[in-house]
Amino acid sequence: MATIWYISKYVTPPAAAKVGARGFLILREFVRAGHKALLITSDSNHLATPPKLCTARLNETVDSVDVHWLRTRKYSGARSLARVLSWFDFEWQVLRMPKQDLPMPDVVIVSSLSLLTIFNGLLLRHRYGCKLVLEIRDIWPLILTTAGRMSPRHPAVKFLAWVERLAYRRADLMVGTMPNLREHVTEVSGSDKPVGFIPQGLDTALLAPPEPLPNGYLDAHIPRNKFIVCHAGSIGADNALETLLACARVMTDRQDIHFLLVGEGYLKNRFVAEVADLDNVSFAPGVPKDAVQSVLQHVDLVYFAVHKSPMMRFGQSLNKVIDYMLSGKPVLASFTGYPSMINEAECGSYVPAEDVEALREEIERYVAMPVEKREWLGARGRDWLLKNRKFEKLSQDYLHLLGLNGRCEP
Repeated sequence: MATIWYISKYVTPPAAAKVGARGFLILREFVRAGHKALLITSDSNHLATPPKLCTARLNETVDSVDVHWLRTRKYSGARSLARVLSWFDFEWQVLRMPKQDLPMPDVVIVSSLSLLTIFNGLLLRHRYGCKLVLEIRDIWPLILTTAGRMSPRHPAVKFLAWVERLAYRRADLMVGTMPNLREHVTEVSGSDKPVGFIPQGLDTALLAPPEPLPNGYLDAHIPRNKFIVCHAGSIGADNALETLLACARVMTDRQDIHFLLVGEGYLKNRFVAEVADLDNVSFAPGVPKDAVQSVLQHVDLVYFAVHKSPMMRFGQSLNKVIDYMLSGKPVLASFTGYPSMINEAECGSYVPAEDVEALREEIERYVAMPVEKREWLGARGRDWLLKNRKFEKLSQDYLHLLGLNGRCEP
């Protein structure tokens, strides 16, 4: 039996998470495999609703995982200086938290964001002689120079680039949610350290019958007797919905096709105004995660997009794709980069990112496709997901990377 510490500012138990709780669900499976798991996290997280801490620290046990909440500096905006200061505060709190009563770790996993946690990881490895794993869920600082369009010469970018190179060279193992992370690690650091791939997974709680939609939701927001192309999820810059809306504009002659966007986000009001003159586009309110499948059962084709970006060379692992494949609907993506999941399951297709004409042609291909074939494609995706992306399997793959093969007796 091994003891595994997992340190991440933005990983929480499912009850607190507004989006996926991948890290915690993997830890839960480590425990079920006979190991001890300990999570150190923060109460300052815009993607969660953590408990309110009246003291510097709060310890609780959730699904047999030992969870240590640290009170850290709060911030209000995801893109703010206060958020960056909160990163540094978290590292300070991790450094000063009492550890003498904690079980000695055999493995310490430090998970981005923030990359700064590598420094605590290095200190813990020196103190305990344990294995140090760097987990990459977002590639920093590349995300700043691509999506954020910051100059590579910006002091913050140069600092994070130095931290990134140090981390890749000093960690014992890198684990990424991107299938082609190894290429990036080699380019940045020249490191020949092992690089593993543990993607987003399927929470088996989502296999329960979905929660019903509010009364009147279907009548108010989902058209009848239309072929519905649906985006479900956040409505922000990262979702590249400009391509879908531009496609809707050039397809106004196809009254049998409707574009439905379900969700919330800071760009929603802008998009609603931009397409107010279109009758083939509608926006529906977001629903709780356990009701997403109730929406998707009423659409014909599920869609996601990314912008053209050098980051996509390393692939993606989006919670949205998990939800889509689980729905049993074919998946269409505007995506240029390293493919995964959809091509592996053969449950949909890609068109080049930001290519409106290619998207239009592909949508029309699905519309013309027999219903039985669309259902067959969707079923392939769901079956592949159930076989390859349950957290029980992903945790076993992770344990293999850690050199902890097989199940242990508690």
